[in-house]
Amino acid sequence: MPKQPAASAPTRGSLRKDFERARNVHPTGITGKERPAEIIRQMFPAYVGRQERTAFQLMRRSVDDDYAVFLTLSGAMTPAGLHQSCIIPLIERGLVDCITTTGANLYHDAHRIIGHRVREIEPNAGDLQYRLARIIRIYDLGFWEETLLETDKLFSAILRKPEFQKKMTTVELHYLLGKNVAEMEEALGVKSPSLLATAYRYGVPIFVGAVQDGSIFLNIVKLKRLLGSSFKLEIDVNDDVFEMGAIQHHCFATLKKPMAVWILGGGVPKNYTLQGEPLLDQILGVPTHGFDLDLQFCVDPVDNGALSSCPASEGHTWGKVSAESVESGSVYVHADVTAVFPWLTYALLSDPAVHRKHRRLYDARARAVADLQREVDKRKKKLAETLEFTPKRRSSIPPPPDAKKRTKKK
Repeated sequence: MPKQPAASAPTRGSLRKDFERARNVHPTGITGKERPAEIIRQMFPAYVGRQERTAFQLMRRSVDDDYAVFLTLSGAMTPAGLHQSCIIPLIERGLVDCITTTGANLYHDAHRIIGHRVREIEPNAGDLQYRLARIIRIYDLGFWEETLLETDKLFSAILRKPEFQKKMTTVELHYLLGKNVAEMEEALGVKSPSLLATAYRYGVPIFVGAVQDGSIFLNIVKLKRLLGSSFKLEIDVNDDVFEMGAIQHHCFATLKKPMAVWILGGGVPKNYTLQGEPLLDQILGVPTHGFDLDLQFCVDPVDNGALSSCPASEGHTWGKVSAESVESGSVYVHADVTAVFPWLTYALLSDPAVHRKHRRLYDARARAVADLQREVDKRKKKLAETLEFTPKRRSSIPPPPDAKKRTKKK
């Protein structure tokens, strides 16, 4: 084949034209009269500030274009009150459709409901003294050891109820816990609701990818050892993973909605949400293209190979986020979530027009699972080919689908 003409190299003039189209950095003086969104749009032109501005723009696009929003929450954010200041208001305005978090966040969420306090403490005051006083420390937050012991009693009492005596996913577990906690809040006249109860009231599914890594599950272990066969609660991790894929499939295939992921931190909640896409496409053969918007707040460097720090472009190579997301719908904000997310939430919610009808994805669980199972059943013959493995010499491994085309062009 004749050689293709080489693409012409960019000239200084064309490069300068591109540069001249870039936004001019010239903020005006802050007067104190600006709306929050104006401050973000005009006064954050560079560095982490610009990352923050981009994150706000993507959050706003998620709302304006009615994306299905999957929020992941790592670490111990509820002791810091991030659920009260940000997550619960976002749920109440209909802006968060599904949550993946840690068992720690849901466990510590319950402390305040039963009358305990989380207080600001000095992180360098001496951990030996804190232990002597039976004060538990989470960096610069602290609470009595009795807080843990009474919270254990709370969950042990709830988990022994009849509705828990069966096999279930983490979504159903947290829905039932939320129902019980909501009833307790109403009986006690609690003014500031918990994350569990709020998600229950608005039909927001809560997944916990490493459910065994948290004190709620430690109490499940205790109950199993004490009560034996009469305690029948089991977590079905197989169905849990399938359910995450089913809810994502329901959003883009049935509801025809684009999907956004808001990642607060990293860790297991991040990957447990993102892996729904390779589960569908790579493992089950159900076509998908990944999340359409991807914004993350994390302090980890991106060059350490850790999952927490993996940017959207790296996730795209796994099929977790779309090409469009990489090009114009993603940002990695190198900052502590607690330092920036309350401000962005304030800016977003300060506009009274920012609200949506609650999608109540929890109510769609059964349909979503059934729909995805039908898609899998359609592909049983093809998927059966993936159940056997025959070792091959490296030279006999077939090339990628487009390898022949590339060879011919040469």
